Amino acid sequence: MLENDRKEEQQRKASERCYSRQKATEMEWPGERFRREIIRPLTEAQPIEKRLMFLEPGDGLALKRIMGKSDLVGISYLELGLLAARPVCRVRIMNPFSRPEGYGTGFLVGPNLLLTNNHVLYTAELARKSFAEFEFEQDINGQQKTSKSFNLRPDEVFVTDPDMDFTLVSVAPVTTEGIQLTNYGLLRLVEDTGKVLNGEYVSIIQHPEGGLKQCCLRENEVVDIFDNWLHYMTDTQPGASGSPVFNDQWLVVGLHHSGVPMKDAQGNILKTDGQPYRESIDDPSTIAWVANEGIRISRIFQALESRSENEPMAAEALRRLRSHGTGPIGPAIITAPEPIPGAAMELGELPKEHYHLADGYNPDFLGSLHHLPLPRLADNLQSKIAKLKDGGEILTYLHFSIVMNADRKLAFYTAANIDGKELEKIKRDRDKWYFDPRLDQKYQAGPKLYEGNPLDRGHLVRRLDPCWGPNAKEAGEDTFHFTNCSPQHERLNQRDWLEVEDYILKTADNANVQISVFTGPVFREDDMIYRDEYLLPADFWKVVTFVNKNGKLNATAYLRTQKNYLESMEFFDDEFKTWQVPVTQVEALTGLLFSLPTDADPMARTATGKSLKSQRSNIRRIRSAADIML
Repeated sequence: MLENDRKEEQQRKASERCYSRQKATEMEWPGERFRREIIRPLTEAQPIEKRLMFLEPGDGLALKRIMGKSDLVGISYLELGLLAARPVCRVRIMNPFSRPEGYGTGFLVGPNLLLTNNHVLYTAELARKSFAEFEFEQDINGQQKTSKSFNLRPDEVFVTDPDMDFTLVSVAPVTTEGIQLTNYGLLRLVEDTGKVLNGEYVSIIQHPEGGLKQCCLRENEVVDIFDNWLHYMTDTQPGASGSPVFNDQWLVVGLHHSGVPMKDAQGNILKTDGQPYRESIDDPSTIAWVANEGIRISRIFQALESRSENEPMAAEALRRLRSHGTGPIGPAIITAPEPIPGAAMELGELPKEHYHLADGYNPDFLGSLHHLPLPRLADNLQSKIAKLKDGGEILTYLHFSIVMNADRKLAFYTAANIDGKELEKIKRDRDKWYFDPRLDQKYQAGPKLYEGNPLDRGHLVRRLDPCWGPNAKEAGEDTFHFTNCSPQHERLNQRDWLEVEDYILKTADNANVQISVFTGPVFREDDMIYRDEYLLPADFWKVVTFVNKNGKLNATAYLRTQKNYLESMEFFDDEFKTWQVPVTQVEALTGLLFSLPTDADPMARTATGKSLKSQRSNIRRIRSAADIML
């Protein structure tokens, strides 16, 4: 469904809610009829006691404002409003060709978590192309500020509900310029009901028509509260969808999503003059809008709770929402939220005796009949190997080994043994990274490369791959050495290799449930220069070897690229692609030589008799594990 169609459907449903209990028998001016039949005076039967829970004890006028007997607010109200505006952003919706397609509004509600409407971001693919744009607004001198755009990360969290018209999506923690998302704070959502009553006034901070941030302040009366929805007399425009609706304490009471058009007894939309609106003839600006509608925050919590048991992303969204408390007591606006646990990088140092356990890659891991030594580097690359302090060339860790490129400060390759029968799922407690003391730090690309940009420390040996045997936890910790990471754009690193290793470990064709895996970057002379010091590899490769049920050694090779992402430090393509390629193609790209039998690679077997050039063109797109040729 197109975005406009989705919004029209939401407006239709809103109008039906608004008039479901009206039985008009005569025509009169729409606004007067609406106010007479819908707006009701506050009565003692309404839950005032519960509403008092959300008031500041020192605010002597708060109750009078609720009762409609005072419009006075403390001067701090304006200061809090400025803070409440910080987490509100413009959502820039991009089409498949990376061109702006439309705009909405959204706001931060938890660590790296954004709330907006379903009809703004209704699929993960749409979110993946779109941006959250903060500070798209004027300063106190009337000058436009420089806005900051953050990528969305629907692969981490994307929860959407077309009926309730909300979407929660994860946001990248930093821009390409190094601006931190935590600079903007967040709006703490309160799970309890009772945050607003009929007759109170609400405010909306919004980006009307995708324009600069604006605020519709206070004189916007709540006229009805349905089970899931709020109706209020507030000025909004297209583009305001996804805006927060605030009470006088700057607590978010609703997620704005649609206007409610006036209709006659036959269901026809009416114009401001009381005449039926004719879509093909009349100006849409003449529609009689009688109220706006928002989704109640408490009902969003209920929807997430009902889905959390079976949907990991819904459970994660709830965890982030509740990370700062969701009860009535606490600040409405959190100006410096804590990062997601485990997200911040720590630097550490392991004791020397830790490395005494390091057995390294075992060339006979697949059996003595299938001796598979470490790859050999071409003669012209031998001089580029980074020498260890003891004169050696191979860094050994628990169940894997690494050979480093001295010029690039990155690994030429990693080689790991994985025992599927003994693998343990070791919990990742924190993100602590280590320099290896056995190698001079000048040969290790450390924090300087990864700070203030969208480059992740991409594991070459996956964190859980060596986690087997009596020292499984220590093996997982070994993967957090800078020697084992390579700069990967966050959008590449957050997407795996389609779990190639897991698939091969579990396939019935693998006789021993054991594999040996080689991984590394492709180094080219024309790689992008970054910060006048680093050359960023555009492609990464992987070779997986195992013994099949016939006792034969099998080897499959894969390539992935991040070229478009690096060139823009944003993104062009709508997805990363994984390709299965002949091992000979990896050898040609890297200068590595794998000591494999000639019939080990199924891609090479299909190209028997072809020239090397023809074999290199023999590639296979991998969309799922089932596409892998074994």
